[in-house]
Amino acid sequence: MNDMQRYLVDEFCEDYQHGRLSRREALRRIAGVVGSLAAASSILAACAPPAQPAPTAQPTAAPAAKPSPGATTPPAPTVQPGVRVSPDDPAIEARKVEFPGQGATLQGYLAKPKGDGPFAAVLVCHENRGLVDHIQDVARRFARAGYVALAVDLLSREGGTDKIADQAQVPGLLGNAPADRLVQDFQSGLRYLQGQPSVRKDRMGMVGFCFGGGVTWQVATHTPELRAAVPFYGPTPPPQEVPNVQAAVLAFYGERDQRINQGIPAIEAAMKQNNKTFEKMIYPDADHAFFNDTGPRYNPEASRDAWSRTLAWFEKYLRG
Repeated sequence: MNDMQRYLVDEFCEDYQHGRLSRREALRRIAGVVGSLAAASSILAACAPPAQPAPTAQPTAAPAAKPSPGATTPPAPTVQPGVRVSPDDPAIEARKVEFPGQGATLQGYLAKPKGDGPFAAVLVCHENRGLVDHIQDVARRFARAGYVALAVDLLSREGGTDKIADQAQVPGLLGNAPADRLVQDFQSGLRYLQGQPSVRKDRMGMVGFCFGGGVTWQVATHTPELRAAVPFYGPTPPPQEVPNVQAAVLAFYGERDQRINQGIPAIEAAMKQNNKTFEKMIYPDADHAFFNDTGPRYNPEASRDAWSRTLAWFEKYLRG
């Protein structure tokens, strides 16, 4: 298995252990990644079963975040998480788009402020569920905050997220996509944005969530045009790739997300050793996927603070 496949399999095992997935559903999703029900059974057999059914998760408030040294308190966010931005919001324009990729026509969701600009731009990478409504809404939030945002559909070659009949197969399709293809698709998205008359071609940022956080790190290690990157609780790249990072990176984590947090010391040390701009925030009592306000692990306070800091980071490194 490659790193992304391992990340997805570990996530499904963890979800099974915590009662968020039934054994049947965990098997289906793991098999979609590894390509074999027998292999999936072996993998799941090595995971401890849930001790008891998980209670219905309720959003919890997070205490103050633990900033890395030198982190500053950002201004209040322009758009609060949990408050959807309508596609018909009079301050923005939003639509599905197609643009050329390497060997394929790619799909995405483009949101921009009303007006001629030019505006700084943000690439948005979805979780392992594909380009769903929540990620489109995140793009609109960025537009409402004054950025041109493009959410790239990494399932474009499979017809797009909306065309996948069995959504349980989406993680497998993403996990089996070559890593360089994921990077290339976002580089194609970057070039598409640079061709828009309302975009400042030299002010490109990126944000991603879970699986998309890992893709954001990968893009940052291969795309020198990226000035700022904000990965949310995603797998980190090998330390030897860190010298290629040109973006200022702000990474978010939940204290309870120990599987992902194991990678923090290595990436933090590598960024420091290579004199890269890096800050991290770890939110007490917050879990993986705490930003997703459509999911059971949504944490309003952590999400609100992370959104505020994301906007402050992009203000500093994209518009400052």
